[in-house]
Amino acid sequence: MLLPVIMAGGTGSRLWPMSRELYPKQFLRLHGVNSMLQETVNRLEGISVREPVVICNEEHRFLVAEQLRQINKLSHNIILEPVGRNTAPAIALAALNAVSQGDDPIMLVLAADHIINDCDAFHQAVRDALPFAERGSLVTFGIVPTGPETGYGYIQRGEVTVNELSEAFKVKRLLKNQIQRRQSNISARMSTTGIAVCSCFALNDIFKN
Repeated sequence: MLLPVIMAGGTGSRLWPMSRELYPKQFLRLHGVNSMLQETVNRLEGISVREPVVICNEEHRFLVAEQLRQINKLSHNIILEPVGRNTAPAIALAALNAVSQGDDPIMLVLAADHIINDCDAFHQAVRDALPFAERGSLVTFGIVPTGPETGYGYIQRGEVTVNELSEAFKVKRLLKNQIQRRQSNISARMSTTGIAVCSCFALNDIFKN
């Protein structure tokens, strides 16, 4: 089964003053009756997953536990970041934790502050990604951009790779700055989402290299 890894360590500074350091946006009810973290956990219903791992800042550990308890999804796998170091170290922390227990699950990496209205499409995308991840690929999800976005980069699509169930694009390169974006073909790029599917060992190999 998939191991969901939910990154809930952000400070939510872009939504200040609604979102504050001790109560950032992933813990707010911005889209419905549940917080964004709670919506992220509930969104996993419908796909076969283990108990999720939640990575958060040390000062938010009780807030995370309480919000998971409120939806009857209390996790025993809450990993604390002593210092926030953005996405890659947080994912590496979860992968190392799994490998240290002699395990190599396929991880589903999610941000705790996403709004995804079409859960069926999300579930299908996760299922489509699994065969690629099982063969050692790191699969990331891209979406068609609706406007400029500074928070995430862009993916320049490469050749199509096909398995028996679905198809995906190889990543030609990540476009992180304005010059790269202007030089690329807009029809051949997608916005990154921060969602990824990958085995722990494959991810550790990527970080080592």
